[in-house]
Amino acid sequence: INHFHKTPNREWFETDAVLRVSLGNFLFFTILSFLMIGVKNQRDPRDGLHHGRWMMKIVCWFILVILMFFVPNEIISFYETISKFGSGLFLLIQVVLLLDFVHGWNDKWVGYDEQFWYVALFIVSLVCYLATFGFSGLLFHWFTPSGQDCGLNTFFIVMTLILVILFAIVALHPAVGSSILPASVISLYCMYLCYSGLASEPRDYECNGLHKHSKAISTGTVTVGLLTTILSVVYSAVRAGSSTTLLSPPSSPRAGGGKPLLPLDKADEEEKEKNKAVTYSYAFFHIIFSLASMYSAMLLTGWSTSVGESGKLVDVGWPSVWIRILTAWVTAALYMWSLLAPILFPDRDF
Repeated sequence: INHFHKTPNREWFETDAVLRVSLGNFLFFTILSFLMIGVKNQRDPRDGLHHGRWMMKIVCWFILVILMFFVPNEIISFYETISKFGSGLFLLIQVVLLLDFVHGWNDKWVGYDEQFWYVALFIVSLVCYLATFGFSGLLFHWFTPSGQDCGLNTFFIVMTLILVILFAIVALHPAVGSSILPASVISLYCMYLCYSGLASEPRDYECNGLHKHSKAISTGTVTVGLLTTILSVVYSAVRAGSSTTLLSPPSSPRAGGGKPLLPLDKADEEEKEKNKAVTYSYAFFHIIFSLASMYSAMLLTGWSTSVGESGKLVDVGWPSVWIRILTAWVTAALYMWSLLAPILFPDRDF
């Protein structure tokens, strides 16, 4: 199927294999997503496919992945291109989930209306801010070494610190009246993204202070990093796909209904169980995994058609740097919007 004027190097074949497996995963979950469109209650036969038929699904997945190794290179190149956009969408969903989680966390603790929970809220916020500013000091130490012109790294760190201060000012403004907990957690997350971006700089870049330790990176260390990345992606996909806040159909209950006044017999209970509305969108659940497949491929290939600008190191190179930094800025923008939108548009429900 594929012909070469010159045999590519080993790194090209490794990247190609990652993209082909990713394409198989993407098609598998996308097909499941289309099959699940319109499932509203558990009586639908497709509910059984969503929750079971594991052997059949594993066989279908395996066949799809194998077939991808017979696909022409042009299709793989096209998939690699659209994966960048799909990965960006997956990162955006991660940010929305984080904001939803943080605001929900804050509302729950404030809702207790007890001094203990207010103190706990203050302590957690204080710890997050101490960690944020302590982290920033480490970033200056690691990524702005003396004697080097590291203006870009300095800009990234200072910009993140400005955003952190801006979060606190806006959140505590009387017109906004928000809590400091979401601001502190988002601040820590943005600083982590800044670190993640700077740590992804090429190991031979003079402003990457971590490059001094890169010689000690062994195959085992890279393997651990790869497993951590995969686990992170799986967790994000599961968290997004099962989020009742974001994905619940309009007709579905977001909480369990009340118990009946009179006990039902077994047949009635089974009938009621079958008629129960689904609590989240099955179709969107699988779409999340499709996007996660793209995101995993981009991580493993350094967001480019090569294995990354640093050879075999996972998630290293300038594309990875900018993706992380842009994600931090988008996170900041969405958080600021969540604070200012109710003021700018008071007639709308947010």
